[in-house]
Amino acid sequence: MLKPSDKWTWFYDNTSSCLMLDLGDELLFRANLASRWLVDYAFQNNQFTVDDASAFQSYRERLSELPITPYRQEELALYCVAAKRFHKPVQPKSWFFEAQGYDAPHQDGDVVILKSAYQAGHFIVVEAGESASLLCYVDIEPMTLTDSKSMKFGDFIKVMHDRIAPANFGSLDLCLPMAMVG
Repeated sequence: MLKPSDKWTWFYDNTSSCLMLDLGDELLFRANLASRWLVDYAFQNNQFTVDDASAFQSYRERLSELPITPYRQEELALYCVAAKRFHKPVQPKSWFFEAQGYDAPHQDGDVVILKSAYQAGHFIVVEAGESASLLCYVDIEPMTLTDSKSMKFGDFIKVMHDRIAPANFGSLDLCLPMAMVG
C-alpha cells in the first residue's frame, strides 16, 4: 500500500509525452492526462504537496468502498490527485448523460452515477464546482456514451450537476463483470 511522501515529485516526461510521479525506489506512476489537458505548470517539476497527500488519502478512502482491487483503488486515487492539481479547466459535456432529477452539489470524493442512453456508470467527484463537477470513471468495464464514443477506467469528464445522482452502494456490483454459472 502506498504511503504519500514529500519526496515524491511530479514531472513531465517528454520522451513518453506524459505526466509522471516519481515515487522513489525506482517506482514511477504514469498519469493518464493528455498533454493538451495539462495546465502550464504541469510541465515543470512539482513536489507532491501536503494537499496532494490529503487528497490522495481522501480519494483512496472513498474508493475503498468499491469492489475493485486495492491496486486499482490507489491507481484511481493518483489519477484523481493528478487531475485535481494539473487538469485544465474545461466546459461540461453533459449531453452524453441523462438528467436524473438531482441538482444538489457534491463534494470531492463522492461516488456518483451517470446514465447514458446505453448504460449507467460509476464516477468519483474529482473536483466539485458550483454547477458542474470534474468526474473520473471508476468502473472496470468501458461505458458506452454513443455509437462511437466510450469511457474507460480512469477517464475524466466534466458534467452539470443535474446529470449526477448519488451512488447507492448496493448497486455497485455494476463495477464488476458477471458470469452466469449453472
